[in-house]
Amino acid sequence: MPLTAKLLHLDLNARQSRVEEVPENIVRRHLGGGAMAAWLLLRELKPGVDPLGPDNVLVFMTSVINGLSLSGTNRYTAAAKSPLTGGYGESEAGGWWGPELRAAGWDGVVVHGRAEAPTYVWIKDDKVEFRDAGAYWGKLSGEVQDGLEAELGDKRIRVMQCGVAGEKLVRFAAIVNQLKHFHGRSGLGAVMGSKNLKAIVVRGSKPPAAVDKDEAKNKLVWFKGHYDRAKDRFHQLGSSSGVLALEASGILPTRNFRDGSFEGAREISGQKMRDTILTDRGTCYACAVACKREVEVKELGVTPKYGGPEYETLAASGSLCGVSDLNALALINQLHAQYVLDSISTGAVTAFAMECWEHGIITPQMTGGLDLTWGNADAVIQLVHMIGKREGIGDLLAEGVKRAAEKLGKGSEKFALHVKGQELPMHDPRGKKGLSLAYALSPTGADHMEAPHDPLYAGFHPTGHSMGVLGLIEPLDPLDLDAKKVRAFFETQKVWSFYNSVGMCDFVGAPLNVMELSPLIDYINGVTGWNMSLYEAMKVGERNNTLARVFNNREGFTPKDDVLPDRMHEGIGNGALKGSLVERDKFIAARRTYYEMAGWDPETGKPTASKLAELGLTDVKA
Repeated sequence: MPLTAKLLHLDLNARQSRVEEVPENIVRRHLGGGAMAAWLLLRELKPGVDPLGPDNVLVFMTSVINGLSLSGTNRYTAAAKSPLTGGYGESEAGGWWGPELRAAGWDGVVVHGRAEAPTYVWIKDDKVEFRDAGAYWGKLSGEVQDGLEAELGDKRIRVMQCGVAGEKLVRFAAIVNQLKHFHGRSGLGAVMGSKNLKAIVVRGSKPPAAVDKDEAKNKLVWFKGHYDRAKDRFHQLGSSSGVLALEASGILPTRNFRDGSFEGAREISGQKMRDTILTDRGTCYACAVACKREVEVKELGVTPKYGGPEYETLAASGSLCGVSDLNALALINQLHAQYVLDSISTGAVTAFAMECWEHGIITPQMTGGLDLTWGNADAVIQLVHMIGKREGIGDLLAEGVKRAAEKLGKGSEKFALHVKGQELPMHDPRGKKGLSLAYALSPTGADHMEAPHDPLYAGFHPTGHSMGVLGLIEPLDPLDLDAKKVRAFFETQKVWSFYNSVGMCDFVGAPLNVMELSPLIDYINGVTGWNMSLYEAMKVGERNNTLARVFNNREGFTPKDDVLPDRMHEGIGNGALKGSLVERDKFIAARRTYYEMAGWDPETGKPTASKLAELGLTDVKA
């Protein structure tokens, strides 16, 4: 029986749905996730549409292995034209919604148009209803979750919602499922809000099954035999282990990336969290790693219901803003979850505002008297409310740093750290220089999940390293930015793009954890009945990157957009790597080398016709 992908198209204008069956050859070419979403957006969208207009299309895509039993395979993709960058927008989330969608018999949802009034969609197996969401509009995420569970009489429903920030069209509004699992980047919550779509609620009763159950089970046994939770830093500390690790390396983003060392690093670290406010370690569907943090600060009303801060939140609202109060950061994290905001961009626009305040560009009259001095945790808390509601100075900051700086002027542009309009994540490419390519070349704007970071490249060796199957067998210095580094980035970028397409979590897959490529591909074959090879799997990753590149080319992006903020070409102000920078000439040379490796025209940045043909994309025009 052919393995097709069953898509649910939702027409919000007409309050109607239809079914599309994507043929098996297309499914095998893309697997699902990011690659399938990019293919759909290129097919469905005309160039130049308003990201916040009714003609934008919002895609939610699972994969061929999503919803089965292997740890880490619970992730799914959201994609649309981004209101933050005006280009390709994509963001993955874990949790429970994707597996539940597959249990309901669907592989993806494609949202068209705009509802006349606030609406939520209720999917129960093959039954689809458009329902009034007026009672939930303007409510914080927890109230929406509780209200929908009560209305539908079922606490096991899976709720994906856009939040108040999405309703208010905050350009970096996120989407969340089950209050804790975020499509954080690209502003896709604003797209959802612009469509008057409050939530998509799912309940399924038919979990997917493997074609070859024995082969799939063998790989589950393989994972169980190789994974040791007691030794896994992701289980023990989650991503918050990054605070002290990056502080020691001299690249903990501090005071809007001026510095690489923060005097309060230990106070906001994962170790401090573990020893004080951590109550439990949460997980996603069928995952043994359980990397999620759950915290409680009773005096501030912080509850485990909303999880706990990841590294990006601890750094973006912590060291980047000079804040060393862990309890305050736990509250800030909860507010991000309640308004449904991207914690990276929210922290980044706050740090931007603080540096503008320091230079007199933002004044007390503009903030309503709010003091934006570095380290003022109360001000950071108030700004989350103001951004989420688009009130006062928050209305300006809700536009993101690029647009805010354009409106402010007065030299504020140099404090607006972004690529293509998307704020920098909390990793400094001046200390791991392959990351400069990830930030500049990511189709979504600056993205730290584009490829593994340089310290992992330093561990390459000829025997036993998980990336040796790609021919990466020579250790590389994190501070190098030469052709060898470009090759390592190019090859490992395909790995993580493949993960995004097949729904594998980077915190479970190699090189960050034990699930290596070969057994993962064997698992895919056991589930699908195919004979996919490593070569074919890496082509899925490359195809995803290329389709997203074509989308951006079509929207007018050129190599002039594949650049870093000027601050990345200036020395780090303090810490172990004081003075380190990304040399502009080496970066430009490395970028050109990447274009040539990727089969992109070095002058236009467009994929060549021969590259598109090699990837089976002859129907795509660059």
